[in-house]
Amino acid sequence: MTKVSVIGATGYAGAELLSILIRHPQAELAHITSESHTGKKISELYPHLRGICDLTLESLSDIESIGKDSDFIFIALPHGHAMDVGLKLEKLPVRIIDLGADYRFNDTTIYEAWYNVPHKHTNAARVYGLAELYREQIRTAKIIGNAGCFTTASILALAPLVKHHLVETNSIIVDAASGVSGAGRGLKLGNHFPELYDNFKAYNVAHHRHTPEIEQALEDLGGERTIINFTPHLVPMSRGILATCYATLKENVSDDMIDAAFQKTYGNEKFIRLLGRGGYPETKFVRGSNYCDIGWHVDERTRRVIILSAIDNLVKGAAGQAVQNFNIAAGFCEGIGLDVAPMYP
Repeated sequence: MTKVSVIGATGYAGAELLSILIRHPQAELAHITSESHTGKKISELYPHLRGICDLTLESLSDIESIGKDSDFIFIALPHGHAMDVGLKLEKLPVRIIDLGADYRFNDTTIYEAWYNVPHKHTNAARVYGLAELYREQIRTAKIIGNAGCFTTASILALAPLVKHHLVETNSIIVDAASGVSGAGRGLKLGNHFPELYDNFKAYNVAHHRHTPEIEQALEDLGGERTIINFTPHLVPMSRGILATCYATLKENVSDDMIDAAFQKTYGNEKFIRLLGRGGYPETKFVRGSNYCDIGWHVDERTRRVIILSAIDNLVKGAAGQAVQNFNIAAGFCEGIGLDVAPMYP
């Protein structure tokens, strides 16, 4: 068994991660932590885990001991905290999967500019954790920066077209709508039921922190300078993301070339389901699963392609993706622990 620990187990992503790891046949939960709930059982905070996972939450104060007792550590903390853990564990053989943003960027100055936090671990060797596109690098990585939720939906939608140079990379627009669990478990006025219910709103227009993460991945894949417009929206549902991505086609790009790019990139991928040209992904059909459903449409009048992708933000956009990366890095079958059908209805 591979010993794993979860740092920050009491957020929505951390709890989702526990739900997956306790059914993983090759993973043994060694330690789970929470600074605000140290000493309590996780099932006291999440009663749905009662009798399934009753581990006691520990403190990070002795992170070195936790690191020595773990093969892999998952960090599910807000940005700015994982780098402290990484620094303290850098001389140990334990491998790290960070569900936050601290290790997602190749250039830490970009991270500092968008997150307004000094990066303390600039020399850390890290790999971007989007399994379908960085699988080989993930296999041997010491630190894996798990891709963000909006970014996963957007990058997976656009990657085949950028990689095969079918679209103008300065024309990309992404509109993405997320369920409220993406904002975390902390109490916020805008997430209260009377504020959220029967409402649909945009936020952080032109300033959302996932923007440079999407640009970084697309530039890496296509080798072309990429600048996007990204607008996130909040919808009154607990989980799920639907991303609608637009891009102008390059000259002489045919519909068949677009279809072929998606098939070549994802035709053999376990967790990407291609709905094809004319397909309409829906969040309900991926809820609670690690799947990403993708469909695309070509507007002949404007010569633009519109790609739609749907994921569960807590699974493929966070915990499920982290376990998928863990499986790759540990040498397991990629779908172990993740082979569940979406919840329906």
